[in-house]
Amino acid sequence: MPGSVALMSSTVAPTRKRGQVFSWALWDWGTSAFSVLITTFVFARYIISDAFIDPKIVADYEASGETGAAKVAYDAAVNGLANGLSASVWIGGIIIIFVAPILGQRADAMGRRRMWLGINTGVVILATFGMFFIEPSQAFWIYGIVLYATANIFYEFANVNYNAMLLQVSTPKNVGSVSGFGWGMGYIGGIVVLVISLVGFALGDNHWFGIPNDGALNIRVIFVIAALWSLIFSIPVLTAVPEVSALPGAQRLSVAGSYRRLVRDIRALFRNDRQTFYFLLASAIYRDGLVAVFSLGAILAGTVFGFGFEEILFFGIAANLVGGIGVFLGGVIDNRVGPKPVIIGSLIGLIVAGLFVFIFNSGGPIVFWIGGLVLSLFVGPTQSASRSLLARVSNNRNEGELFGLYATTGRLVVWLSPLLFWILTTTLGAQYWGILAIVFVLLVGLVIMIPIKPRFTSDAERNAQK
Repeated sequence: MPGSVALMSSTVAPTRKRGQVFSWALWDWGTSAFSVLITTFVFARYIISDAFIDPKIVADYEASGETGAAKVAYDAAVNGLANGLSASVWIGGIIIIFVAPILGQRADAMGRRRMWLGINTGVVILATFGMFFIEPSQAFWIYGIVLYATANIFYEFANVNYNAMLLQVSTPKNVGSVSGFGWGMGYIGGIVVLVISLVGFALGDNHWFGIPNDGALNIRVIFVIAALWSLIFSIPVLTAVPEVSALPGAQRLSVAGSYRRLVRDIRALFRNDRQTFYFLLASAIYRDGLVAVFSLGAILAGTVFGFGFEEILFFGIAANLVGGIGVFLGGVIDNRVGPKPVIIGSLIGLIVAGLFVFIFNSGGPIVFWIGGLVLSLFVGPTQSASRSLLARVSNNRNEGELFGLYATTGRLVVWLSPLLFWILTTTLGAQYWGILAIVFVLLVGLVIMIPIKPRFTSDAERNAQK
């Protein structure tokens, strides 16, 4: 951060080996299993399924023909599970707000970026593997929620370290395409592991691998697949990308000292680099909208457009494929014209696609397929270009702290889209009004982003810092 971060060491060379770039991107490929199988399609749905509701409530609901008091009790039970899952994410977000920038700051100062990436990724893998032991019973629900929250927290911590390594494997000239390559690898890896897991273990009655359905074993094995996938493809970055050296004269600070340093650095950022400060604000808002595109989009697909479970999964595969294409193209454009035009153009595309889905919501599934895939096309480039922009304004030795703030600011407004979604859908009485909540959040982020003029660290300045 301005005023607190020393000159960068010579660990960042002017040229990069392609093997390091590929090894770095494989982490995105590997941990996509966590994003796709745990937080989106499988575990998050499994842990709020009927198996974790009082069997008597479920039996009464089915016997009543899904009406009357039994339906009220059942709906309350389902909402309780969903609210518990949401609460775990919210609590995890609070922890991330206070811890992520400190971890990034310490990793930068002490030269422990790769080490902490390994530790944080390891915790995610262990928590994911532990989900295999969450049997479909009420007694196991709380343990599943704890594992889910733990994995989410440490996944965010790992992303702070991983994102901070971007300039170790790229140059100022190709940082956009390298960032896009990483995002693209994540999308493609997600497609592959999703197809393997669903076709091999979950879809239909005849699974490829013949795992029995008793005790949801065929579903729980998917969590083992996710853990192994993440483990195997996380190893290359830990062996191929070198550790950064400690900052000259760096001292280990106490927790209180770390927070004092953090406050001082935020003030210095606002005073000396206000454009980057405003970018963190804008990106926090529009990134909340990006998260809502997928998390709330799945709800809209089912409630508004009549998608069944399998159709949602197939849409997820298609969305990941289109998203992967988008980030690869976005990375190329980023290198040519810079990250800001990519962000602005992608946000405009997202807003237009969202309005299309809202206006033509009565058109049925085809509207969601068209609009949803266009949304997917622009989500990845926005995320990738945002990471690229932040890397370009860093000084090569404060990336960890800066990306820690990036994670923190994103968590500060994580409530915005869900709150607006709830207000609009409950007030106006129809789920499709929630589409406007997502569009509005994206629009606010766009409006704040347009006047921002980030000052990128030049090649000469980076060379002078060596």
